[in-house]
Amino acid sequence: MDPVVTRFPPSPTGYLHIGGARTALFNWLFARHHHGKFILRIEDTDVARSTDASIKAILDAMEWLGLYWDDGPYFQTKRLPFYQDYLQRLLDSGKAYYCNCTPESLERRRQAALAAGKKPKYDGLCRDRGLGPGPDRVVRFRCPDVGTTVLNDLIKGPIFFDNAELDDLVLQRSDGMPTYNFAVVVDDITMNVTHVIRGDDHVNNTPRQILIYQALGTPLPQFGHVPMILGEDRTRMSKRHGATSVMAYKDMGFLPEAMVNYLVRLGWSYGDQEIFHLEELVEKFSLEHVGKSAGVFNQEKLLWINAHHIKERSPESLVPLLEPFLMERGYPRKPAAYLSKAIRTLQARARTLVEMADSMRFYMVENMEYDSDAAKKFLVPTLRAPFQRLMESMERLENFDEASLENVFSEVVAGLGMKLGKLAQPVRVALTGGTVSPGLFEIMDVLGKQTVLKRLGRALEYLNAV
Repeated sequence: MDPVVTRFPPSPTGYLHIGGARTALFNWLFARHHHGKFILRIEDTDVARSTDASIKAILDAMEWLGLYWDDGPYFQTKRLPFYQDYLQRLLDSGKAYYCNCTPESLERRRQAALAAGKKPKYDGLCRDRGLGPGPDRVVRFRCPDVGTTVLNDLIKGPIFFDNAELDDLVLQRSDGMPTYNFAVVVDDITMNVTHVIRGDDHVNNTPRQILIYQALGTPLPQFGHVPMILGEDRTRMSKRHGATSVMAYKDMGFLPEAMVNYLVRLGWSYGDQEIFHLEELVEKFSLEHVGKSAGVFNQEKLLWINAHHIKERSPESLVPLLEPFLMERGYPRKPAAYLSKAIRTLQARARTLVEMADSMRFYMVENMEYDSDAAKKFLVPTLRAPFQRLMESMERLENFDEASLENVFSEVVAGLGMKLGKLAQPVRVALTGGTVSPGLFEIMDVLGKQTVLKRLGRALEYLNAV
């Protein structure tokens, strides 16, 4: 049995979008599951629209997702001799021919066909004229007039196409560039691709490609067409449903493993399991578990999965991922050990790295601004004595850790006949500026003795001024 070879062939006319990323992921997982090869191919024959910036954006997104390729990236514009060779084979065998019909002539004949109630396909005018190469001439494929082409789809099952409904498609444009349907076949033949896994918007291209394979006398790969991704309103995924660029999700604070986890579940399932890691996906992935209905993109589900992966990460591994977001906010630099300790207190409640960076503010800045409502409610003059006593007790602490701090609080409130909550929440406001934060003793442990005493002293000045 030949080794499995899959490919992902994006066009560099924009960023890598969600649908393309899922296609790449399915091909990558299928190849890895079967210990095969995954090829990256850049389909850049649309020279006018292809850009270096798009190529970089695609490669960056693939690397961020961890979808590293075994061969490539190949560029179609650097493979023109291959296409010319296979094109000549079709011309020599009479399976292709030159056509000099002008666009204006083609449009007039299409309109006439429509008016007569016929299919507006190419009418074969140049089929038997015996034209050779020349300016403004294209090369067309001689499509069979009769018979049926069968696509035995690995996901959708058998699909039948009447050859009479197909067209003599253009294989090479007048500028010498191959068209998509021809180039992709030549690429897949010469790269020994065994499985073509792609979106079901390519289903109608497939019979034409099958006929080209047959005309060249080469074995067919196996085809599997994955249903498209829809927005929550069940229309095709677009910008109105939110970000469609994969790297936009990186900028929004999503982890790559969470994106992979979410993307694979848009159309593939393994029982009721929701959370997967990459090694597990490689082990379990198969096309048999790819659904036949469209996946629906749900931002809340993605956030839930991302939150889960943030919780699972070690705080140390999150530090380099979080630091760019901290820098964006202009926070002063802090040691990695300090950041790691702070992250540990926030992992349970952060859904994205953006949320975590926003929540880190009180850990990062020198002076906290008090939320006005919180200060008005909790930083009241009656707390002057409790704050003073608390600071004196903390000054004497040799071990400034959670257990020691809890003991100090208990002693102070017991000595003053207070309830713990009556002191804890004002202290939280003094340390963080607001009323919502991780556990009070946790954050004091992270901030450290010097910072805690400084912020309590500032709060005491505030109390003396009101």
